[in-house]
Amino acid sequence: MPYPRLRVHAADVLGVREYDLWPDAVSQERRDAASASEVIEVFPRRAAVPWDAWPQLFAKATTQIDVLVYAGLFLPEQMPAVLDTLAEKGQQGVRVRLLLGDPKSGAVAIRGEEGIGRTAVAVKVRNALQLLRPRLKGVPGVHVRLHGTTLYTSIYRADDEMLANPHVYGLPAAQAPALHLRKLAAGGLFDTYSVMYDKVWDEATPAWS
Repeated sequence: MPYPRLRVHAADVLGVREYDLWPDAVSQERRDAASASEVIEVFPRRAAVPWDAWPQLFAKATTQIDVLVYAGLFLPEQMPAVLDTLAEKGQQGVRVRLLLGDPKSGAVAIRGEEGIGRTAVAVKVRNALQLLRPRLKGVPGVHVRLHGTTLYTSIYRADDEMLANPHVYGLPAAQAPALHLRKLAAGGLFDTYSVMYDKVWDEATPAWS
């Protein structure tokens, strides 16, 4: 059994959790403590996240960018330069994956019924797609899919850093809390959201033919 510091280093190099490599070496208490340490900051509302945090998050990515939303319209509408960043990252070899809600799905309709109108969210998704299409369609490394899942948390990930935006019934995502997370080798909170993302991605369909 390697010493703790060597286990942590090996897990970091391989991009996995220490617990995945040596499940008997990390106690549940330590895993819980590491997961809590993955939380850098808690924002009472997504709108309280500093405006420059969004472009900075994506600009730092070197391996992957993952976004999971219903519409995420605030990004292309209010920060159009982010689309240029996503395109540039894809061309540089970064894997860029964007998941938006399928405007025809029941999940999107239900989300709208929670407070802003049955078709309102679907309209926002279509507006977002209209803004994304001319900037990102056909760009190497950039993939956009549509999902019809019940979305409990929006995810904005760049490498080992993430902004997670849990949804609250009846509130727009901008008014719901946001967690700034950073992945740790022994933690599990970050990976919980990462695994969820991959499940949704695998069931999603391409946004454009």
